[in-house]
Amino acid sequence: MSEAHGHTQNHPYHLVAPSPWPLVGAIGAGTLALGGVLYMHEMTGWVAVAGALLVLLTMYLWWCDVVREAQVEGHHTPVVQIGLRYGMALFIASEVMFFSAFFWAYFGAALFPKAATGFQWPPVGIETFDPFDVPLLNTAILLLSGVTVTWAHHALRAGDRRNLVRGLAITVALGILFTGFQAYEYSHAAFNFTDGIYPSTFFMATGFHGFHVIIGTLFLIVCLFRSMRGHFTPEQHFGFEAAAWYWHFVDVVWLFLFSSVYLWGS
Repeated sequence: MSEAHGHTQNHPYHLVAPSPWPLVGAIGAGTLALGGVLYMHEMTGWVAVAGALLVLLTMYLWWCDVVREAQVEGHHTPVVQIGLRYGMALFIASEVMFFSAFFWAYFGAALFPKAATGFQWPPVGIETFDPFDVPLLNTAILLLSGVTVTWAHHALRAGDRRNLVRGLAITVALGILFTGFQAYEYSHAAFNFTDGIYPSTFFMATGFHGFHVIIGTLFLIVCLFRSMRGHFTPEQHFGFEAAAWYWHFVDVVWLFLFSSVYLWGS
């Protein structure tokens, strides 16, 4: 039983207070999407920048509210944490559906090539990436990052904050390194997004995954700063656990991308 807004609370559930961040975040995401369209049509890039800044601001302020609910107000009871885990699992399931659509488009074109692709896959005139160059390096980087985030998780459960911070810092560095190599790969691509079905499905699938790596890296950066401030305990650390789940999901999706798009598709 606890006091909330001057009323006695006789249940372990958290009744979330009204928040402006869903609306502000939706506006930011819409602005970012519109800006991306304008940028790809070579009109302006400032709308995308404004949208990205608004999204980042929303993430920061919303995270501050959630951390305060958990750390200061103590609303994340064991019952609430069960709901949070279900919510995170359903969120990841929805992300699986996104990637399923991209894989469906890719395999639909690859398994049943048509006249537009020269009745072959990869299409006529498309020079694919060497899977044993940057893609293999990025695979090693992501797999290693999965090991380091698991190391950090075990350190947290053991109450070892020093190795928790070390593991998270290495994971963040590996995530940034992966993004850098993917940007390098894109800059050296022998095809453009508008060059047909192969480039469009390639950039959509790998680019959407790269976006998830960036978001996951931001999640882990937040966890890193919170770990340095001693927010997590062996008994209560759902924020870290959710970020680790998300990161492992990113790892698994990349293995599918590497094996189907880079290896089999080359």
